[in-house]
Amino acid sequence: MTGARTDSGRQDVEVVVIGAGLSGVAAVIALRRAGIEDVAVLEKSGRLGGTWRDNTYPGCGCDVPSLLYEYSFASHSWSRGFADRSEILDYLETTAATHGADKAIRYDTEVLSSRWDPAAHRWNLETTSGAYTARAVIVATGPWHRPRHPDIPGLGTFPGTVFHSARWDHEADLTGRRVAVVGTGASAVQFLPEIQPKAAHVDVFQSTPQWVLPKPDYALSPGLHRFFGRHPAARRALRGLHHWTQEAIGVPLRHPRLLKPLEALARLHLRTSVRDRALRQALTPHHRFGGRRLITSGTYYPALTRPNVQLHPTRVTAVEGSEVIGADGTRTRADVIVLATGYHIGDIPLAHRLHGAKGTTLARTWADNRRAYLGTSVSGYPNLFLLIGPNLLTGTTAVPTVLEAQLRYVTDALTHLRTSGYVALDVKPEAEAAHQRALHKALRTTVYNSTGRTGYYFGLPGVNTFCWPWSTARLVKRLHAFPPEAYTWTLPLPAQARAERDVLPTCRPARH
Repeated sequence: MTGARTDSGRQDVEVVVIGAGLSGVAAVIALRRAGIEDVAVLEKSGRLGGTWRDNTYPGCGCDVPSLLYEYSFASHSWSRGFADRSEILDYLETTAATHGADKAIRYDTEVLSSRWDPAAHRWNLETTSGAYTARAVIVATGPWHRPRHPDIPGLGTFPGTVFHSARWDHEADLTGRRVAVVGTGASAVQFLPEIQPKAAHVDVFQSTPQWVLPKPDYALSPGLHRFFGRHPAARRALRGLHHWTQEAIGVPLRHPRLLKPLEALARLHLRTSVRDRALRQALTPHHRFGGRRLITSGTYYPALTRPNVQLHPTRVTAVEGSEVIGADGTRTRADVIVLATGYHIGDIPLAHRLHGAKGTTLARTWADNRRAYLGTSVSGYPNLFLLIGPNLLTGTTAVPTVLEAQLRYVTDALTHLRTSGYVALDVKPEAEAAHQRALHKALRTTVYNSTGRTGYYFGLPGVNTFCWPWSTARLVKRLHAFPPEAYTWTLPLPAQARAERDVLPTCRPARH
């Protein structure tokens, strides 16, 4: 049992991790490997898994090759080249149990507020299951957390069933029903081929056509895994092939003048999948490849050509009774409306509940720009670390690669705290600002910023809060070595006189 009760009744732990998804499970394991055992994971649900627990829509799966969507310390015998959500969820639960990470999870515990106490140099957290105090807090809630619900006049009075794809209503039987799908992002691309054979009719409302590449999925047979067991170099080679393929795709995303071959491949995929010229024209994007989230599928285009599917290249502007109305005047009757309108990407729900050194919430600090030093530390929020924070991902990098690099950074930071006599670290405002300037300057010449002020990557109008503008190798290198000089370090009051003789002489201690 980790932690102890304080005189005030709070449970005292060294590190609190918020969220028990892919990031939270990895965090517990990384912390323990670094010798930090006193960890509590606060999970608001009754089961671990994060986005793979919450998203249960038909066809839900990973758009990154399975061999890249695993922890480096826990390889898995995946059944396919691209795993579905149930297999990923099983993998996370098995890995958590194998490494004992599940024992640290406090289920059904939602964080209501978290405040930094500058006098005690601790985080005080109020939850639905009691109060906690911690030396450090790691936010592991992930960017795909809060569904985006469109403001459509009349939607609330629709007489049929309405639900978001991220909260799929499995009680709603779509067999023989008329279904209206609002949105054509990554989720819709996956579930449309699954619901099309059941529904009487499906109307798909598309506000923006997407670039879709063919998905090179394949079976990974038990025999192949036995071969990998005898020849681990072969598995590493296949994994390396997937990695470098992803990296190769990333190069033209950073240098748009090289995009033509990828755009040609996507157009070829569209042309060979959709014979109808008018439908093909409606599905042809007007933005550059990679300007929005990359999508792969071998079944989406064929589903759109089925007789019971109608694509409407227009946004939904209203719902009147049982009719869904498009901006172009289209009217179609529906029994069920499925909102495939994505997420508030990078919008941490806890931002309104995290109060920094001056009492300001993270939401207010981020009102004009969601900024973080290396996507991990926010100035004014001591001993707080964000996993998969702002501007850490690309259109091609696998999340586990970024996550493990980031956790090396975080555990190095916490090890410095444990061994140096300091009680707090806070990234310097000038270090954070310099990183932001360099990052957004580099983004200007990438395809990620080519759509203007809005789109998947823009968490705020005109501000790309999602993308890392350089290579994965550069990201891993930057996170590999924790830079103590980028932080302000705080000593306990009695030790201030010894500041100049401390373990980290390059770090100027804060005076209180």
